[in-house]
Amino acid sequence: MKTQKIGMLGAGNMAGALIRGLLSSGAVDREQLSSSDVRHDRLQEIEREHGIGTTTDNRQLVRWASVVVLAVKPQVVDRVLGEVSEAFDAEKLLVSIAAGVPIGALAARLPTGTRILRVMPNAAALVLAGATAVVRGSHATEQDLATGIGLFEAVGKVAVVDEALMNAVTGLSGSGPAYLMLVIEALADGGVKMGLPRDVALLLAAQTVYGAAKLQLDTREHPGRLKDMVTSPAGTTIAGLHALESGKLRATMMDAVEAATRRSAELGKGFADKR
Repeated sequence: MKTQKIGMLGAGNMAGALIRGLLSSGAVDREQLSSSDVRHDRLQEIEREHGIGTTTDNRQLVRWASVVVLAVKPQVVDRVLGEVSEAFDAEKLLVSIAAGVPIGALAARLPTGTRILRVMPNAAALVLAGATAVVRGSHATEQDLATGIGLFEAVGKVAVVDEALMNAVTGLSGSGPAYLMLVIEALADGGVKMGLPRDVALLLAAQTVYGAAKLQLDTREHPGRLKDMVTSPAGTTIAGLHALESGKLRATMMDAVEAATRRSAELGKGFADKR
């Protein structure tokens, strides 16, 4: 990573999270990073916070970079890639975090043979606790894949998947933080209903979700075994679990992942059809 020049094509929240993670982990030096955006105020914020170079010229950024992170909204991908396509050459790697945009659609808008990784991070990357999936395009090398993994390990955990599974990734980890915010809010509401002050209930709910996730990640135990460890016969936990099973929590969460996956497929097909 120390030999790469990494250009963020777009300076939104995810690009900012990636910049922060790369610098705080020591994976790269400031001189290896640059970002472009149409918003002068956002670039000034990036400069103040991270001390890296910025530009409003997307072509200049792509010419400078060896790794280009496409960090723009899907609806502007056509315009941005059309603007910078001629600046790509065989020495550059494109890492796309544009949600729902297939590798084939990206390749159709770039020179033949462009090396591409498609990546799906999630909002928790903003606090360096992201869950990211990486797909390797047909022209990308093993070293390119290692570069992509290294980039996103700076902001959380990384899994490598086939592109056919990317919609499921979107339905699970991409949309998942919203599901769990609903869970945290519901737990806190339950605490308030039982008499806890709102701020105390929210703190306990959020920390409980965080702690449970960390417990599973650190121990690698099956969630069912960890559940059983805190479920005593005729105790409080089994009473609560019975209420959750009665409310079909498992089926509802599975339905949520399925619905989001199907919607992601619909959106991706719409973009691919524009080729």
